Order: sequence, then structure tokens, then C-alpha cells
Amino acid sequence: MPIIRVEMFKGRDRDTRRAIIKELTDGFCRATGAKPDVVDVVLVDVDQQDWGKGGIAFADQNPNQ
Repeated sequence: MPIIRVEMFKGRDRDTRRAIIKELTDGFCRATGAKPDVVDVVLVDVDQQDWGKGGIAFADQNPNQ
């Protein structure tokens, strides 16, 4: 059972999350020939203050977001 895990900043609405799950599943199935019912997609929301790059939290890098 393949698992696709996506970690992303919080804020996407339910319809967007559904679209992400559908597109990732469809793409995986096209590339591998797998059946959609064996593909799991896990979306993990992360606060910008909990994710950093270059030693700086994204919340501090992008104060307008």
C-alpha cells in the first residue's frame, strides 16, 4: 500500500484538500499502474512557526503570509 505524505502550511479549504488528494492519487496511478483504492494520501498541516529553512522559521521569513 503506497502512502503519499504531504506536509504543508495550514490554511487550505476542504475543496482544495480534496483536489490535492485526487490529483496525487490519479498521478500515482498513471505513473505506476496502481489502482486508486490502494493509494493512501496523508495531508499534514504545519504552522509556519513550526517550519524553518536556513535556520529561520517561515513565520519570521514571511511576516505578510
